Amino acid sequence: MAGGCSIRALWILNNHDVVVFSRRFPVVERRWRAACKSENESCLDENVGIDVLPLLPTDSELASAFVDRKTREGSARGFGIRVAQSAEGSDSWVDDPITRHIISLYVNKEDEGENHLLWPLILHIKGHYCILVLPLVEPRHLKAYARMCKRPDCGNAVGMDESLSSLLLDLPSITGAFMVAHAIGDVVAGETPEPEVVVSVSPSVGGLLDSLTGSIGISGISARAKPAAAPVPASSTSSTALGGAVASDAPNSRPLDKDTLRNFISSSMPFGTPLDLNYSNISAIKLYGFASSDLPPADRKQPAWKPYIYKGKQRIIFTIHEAVNAAMYDRDEIPDVISISGQVNCRAELEGLPDVSFPMTGLDTAHIEVLSFHPCAQVPEQGVDKQAVMFTPPLGNFVLMRYQALCGIGPPIKGFYQLSMVSENEGAFLFKLHLMERYKAPLTLEFCTVTMPFPRRRVVSFDGTPSVGTVSTTEHSVEWKIITSGRGISGKSIEATFPGTVKFAPWQTQRSISSGSVLGSVAGEDSDTEPEATNSLVNVEEFLLEKMNKDLQAVDLEEPFCWQAYDYAKVSFKIGGASLSGISIDPKSVSIFPAVKAPVEFSIQVTSGEYILWNTLGKCPSAATTKV
Repeated sequence: MAGGCSIRALWILNNHDVVVFSRRFPVVERRWRAACKSENESCLDENVGIDVLPLLPTDSELASAFVDRKTREGSARGFGIRVAQSAEGSDSWVDDPITRHIISLYVNKEDEGENHLLWPLILHIKGHYCILVLPLVEPRHLKAYARMCKRPDCGNAVGMDESLSSLLLDLPSITGAFMVAHAIGDVVAGETPEPEVVVSVSPSVGGLLDSLTGSIGISGISARAKPAAAPVPASSTSSTALGGAVASDAPNSRPLDKDTLRNFISSSMPFGTPLDLNYSNISAIKLYGFASSDLPPADRKQPAWKPYIYKGKQRIIFTIHEAVNAAMYDRDEIPDVISISGQVNCRAELEGLPDVSFPMTGLDTAHIEVLSFHPCAQVPEQGVDKQAVMFTPPLGNFVLMRYQALCGIGPPIKGFYQLSMVSENEGAFLFKLHLMERYKAPLTLEFCTVTMPFPRRRVVSFDGTPSVGTVSTTEHSVEWKIITSGRGISGKSIEATFPGTVKFAPWQTQRSISSGSVLGSVAGEDSDTEPEATNSLVNVEEFLLEKMNKDLQAVDLEEPFCWQAYDYAKVSFKIGGASLSGISIDPKSVSIFPAVKAPVEFSIQVTSGEYILWNTLGKCPSAATTKV
């Protein structure tokens, strides 16, 4: 069976588990039946005892199988790991969290009275809709997964003949199916997200349009216009972020636009083969078609990513976005981890089909670990300190380059967080942080906020005064605003401390054990020796933590950092002035061929990603390192 991605079918279910939209691709389905026939006439694996479904289920059969899985697995996504409720043959029996996103269904054919395995189904949840995409795989892959669902041991043990990770690596169609699911989810929600660029104020097409949009922050600039001037409104401020489509409540209120879905699917993936999942391109082609004025220059071949030739005022916009991810432990046995995820976003409003080239500087200090480029880019030259990049830009905003890098300067926020439970309903905490240590101008910390989340407890009150900033509370968190917008710091470092206590509402489910009996239950009245007072206090705290964690309900895997009661604080910040990796673009070094007069704008934004301060006194997950 040829490589690549082909889709057998897709379904969309609403929050009542009813199929509201489905699409099957007979061309791909014939390939599946032919593959089944060539391997085994009945597609029956005698070793597994599960009949592979040679035909696609009806909408009602699939909805019924989906409901059965939700009941068996506890939710639409399922447990993801093997738990006491897991049944042999289920997804959670495989004991891999990826089964929350790549699921299987047992379809019951009433006329046959047998359950047939349907796998792999990509599950994507968008608003009130569950999107299921079934890519084409070989019958042997399905049988391999069926064997894993029957395996007595759990997890992906080293040296095992079969594992889900190795199986998925052999299936490139899985990646393509995920892209299809997310693209359809955006269409269902009415969202067309685009990479964020930052532009300076300048009239785009003038007249009434600018007067109407000049004072509004516009998100998701896109070139969906006809081959005339593409309207690009600019904000009234000197620098305004223009991001992806604004997250809205569209899935909660807007009905499913089936005509739009059909048009998008038939254009983006004809006969079940995804070709172009860019909604901007598909909708523009569908809306405007092509005219004689759309013809490219005779000596140039028009790329697929640029279906229209831009006409209008010319300019190029580059924006470097970096997200700083960190896990700060403040422990001798666990090293702190900090990394930078970056991307270079671009919008090139250029007439014709020009080539744009420039050198990417700062690579010698950036400590790049991973580097990838948009398909439109060519990378002919690589030096110690620069990376030459040449590309033929598509329409609209796009990601020119993505990279992973180390943070050579060190963490912008470092320090420790401690929280100790003094009783079941009260905890004492302490923060001691250093902000922007070793960071020099022009790097500026524009704002910084620390949040202590308590997802399973309701905050009643807190007591404490920070050395700098203000504190507020919500029902399930305490928020410390160290630096507020408009009061950034540059060229200096500050130290911030925050000691205090937080009180919670009593437990809903109380066990018949009083605080006075805690010490006795820990020390034990029948103990032969009397423990020391200090050890008793430690044991009391351990008992309280164990007791509370036992009473806590399980947290969904969508909240990976909330697997314990009070284990972390999260830092949010924004830094301006320069990138933390050291990567930069000199606007004066950008060249365009054929030469045209087009201003080049460049900006940098650095924000926090998952920036976590783990409780020094609590439990924390960490990756094991191999000792050489």
